[in-house]
Amino acid sequence: MANPGVEATVTCPQVTSALAPCLAYLTTGAGAPPPLCCSGLGNLQKMAQSAADKQVACNCAKDAAARVPNIKEDAAASLPAKCNIQVNFPISKNTNCQDIH
Repeated sequence: MANPGVEATVTCPQVTSALAPCLAYLTTGAGAPPPLCCSGLGNLQKMAQSAADKQVACNCAKDAAARVPNIKEDAAASLPAKCNIQVNFPISKNTNCQDIH
């Protein structure tokens, strides 16, 4: 068994399924994100506690976002605030995930 906090335990399928309900909000930027989107973001925040987990979650989210070209950057950046969830890194296609600690 790996030492806790050394290897990432978050997987890309977990990240994409957590953020999937956010897709409509992220592509339109209209209104408020749906409750399932915010609960998914909250679950992701709870899962990604170590620096390795945060980096994996960040990279997975960036990879998923790259497959959806019409994501609105401002909608992504405002998602944590709109869901009233504190995340420890900016949600942006331009985030350098290696800088997250």
